[in-house]
Amino acid sequence: MAGKRREASEEHGAAETSPVKSAERTVRILETLAASPTRLTIAELQERMGYPRSSLHALIRTLREMKWVEADPSGSAFGVGPHALLSGTAYLDRDPALSLAYETLEDLRAELGYTMHYARRDNAHVLYLASRESRGGASVVPRVGRRLPAHVTALGQCLLSSLTHDEVDAILPGKLEALTANTITDRATLFAELEAVRARGWAFEREQGTEGVACVAVPVDYRIPASDAISCSMPAKLADADEVDRVATALLRHTSLLAASLRREGIR
Repeated sequence: MAGKRREASEEHGAAETSPVKSAERTVRILETLAASPTRLTIAELQERMGYPRSSLHALIRTLREMKWVEADPSGSAFGVGPHALLSGTAYLDRDPALSLAYETLEDLRAELGYTMHYARRDNAHVLYLASRESRGGASVVPRVGRRLPAHVTALGQCLLSSLTHDEVDAILPGKLEALTANTITDRATLFAELEAVRARGWAFEREQGTEGVACVAVPVDYRIPASDAISCSMPAKLADADEVDRVATALLRHTSLLAASLRREGIR
């Protein structure tokens, strides 16, 4: 009798956890497709995620029917679909900080002439929420909706500097990914850089995330620890000491005003 009760309990538990597992796998599939620069086949998804092929087929089929995933003309490789965009746009539309952030980005672009970014830390990554591209024609890769490792960007470094040493160590991956030859991949070097950021109040990186581009970033201190930051991207060849100081001074002034406005509006 006890054995039958145990079997019934296990079956009930499996029934309860199966939908949870499917939901988690669905989200992971979407995240993997969104992070990939190219469309992925079922075999490539299986290699990256380790899920059973039959499960991937079923979930991809459902996601295609609901337009969260779309296929290439051959029907064998997949990427995120238009309904993923709808969801992302809804997040931006409802974020109370962004309407004020947009104004600040416009003001900074007018003053400095470079491309401006607004981003939010997502654990060990930064998620780009808004950009205003330079009117001077300097080419910078559009990043709204992109998610990059925090340690490779000035945005990420200034936000990591808002955390304690132990907090940073806990969220960083064991191996720091390199995007360019200049990316900091040594933990001790990164922690030394974060100390320098804390001391001066702004972060600077030259070609660590993108070759040919240098960035200065400052946190927007309306939350503790800071969750958001603004960066200025410029051609690396223009980033001499005087220009970096000019940009950092402007960013500090504008982010301080933005943070004060957000706090005054009760946005936390």
